[in-house]
Amino acid sequence: MDLDTITAVLRPGSLDALPPWREGDAWLAGGTWLFSEPQPALARLIDLSALGWPAAERSEAGLRLSATGTIAELDRLDLPKEWIAAPLVGQCCRALLGSFKIWKRASVGGNLCLALPAGPMIALTAALDGTCVLHRPDGSERRLAVINFVLGPQCTALEPGEILRCIELPATALRRRTAFRRIALSPEGRSGALVIGTRDRGGAFALTVTASTPRPVQFGFDALPTMDALQGVIAAAIPADGWYDDVHGAPDWRRHVTGRLAEEIREELAR
Repeated sequence: MDLDTITAVLRPGSLDALPPWREGDAWLAGGTWLFSEPQPALARLIDLSALGWPAAERSEAGLRLSATGTIAELDRLDLPKEWIAAPLVGQCCRALLGSFKIWKRASVGGNLCLALPAGPMIALTAALDGTCVLHRPDGSERRLAVINFVLGPQCTALEPGEILRCIELPATALRRRTAFRRIALSPEGRSGALVIGTRDRGGAFALTVTASTPRPVQFGFDALPTMDALQGVIAAAIPADGWYDDVHGAPDWRRHVTGRLAEEIREELAR
């Protein structure tokens, strides 16, 4: 970040104390990306850490993850035994490759708002039917499914001045069986494909594809599909030019490994 452009750093103690949003503002949570490269368009930082939001709140309805909670705090959560999807939390946390310093600063909400295809918090919350709770400048709230929150690389449905307050994960999703697969070009590389499957007690199956596509893609089935049916749905929904292309993986490779991981997940959840 170019500190010469920053004229103020504000730390409001409550949502009511938030200043009116203006061009050149940026919300600051962990700041692991914000401080990693020049941001010449920014003039004022609004630090959300003083708002004091708890990292997570459990209830009969499910799990509420604060946007300012860190990856380290999320990984340490002790979740109820009946929430058998709990191992998925740690799997997705460890998909964020970084030092313990990054884990202690990087926030769950920041990972979603940065909207990189490989964002593992996007994968986690999308696969568990997460809902984003957005605080609007007029004090009202709106809710949006995670699958519709991330629109593309570094592009979200946030409107000017809106804050991602938290992500709500329903207890019904947390009671599902899960299967996790991830692949990268190198052992410490960014995810080239991150695929998650879930299956509930009634047999319904869902597959969430991230990292290999510009935005998360989810497929739902009333029952476990056959291999051909699953591969056919993926091919029909994601065209040849719909696979992400960057230094972490070519589109044809991402398409191939996504299909392979999807079949591994289907087989695992068939057992």
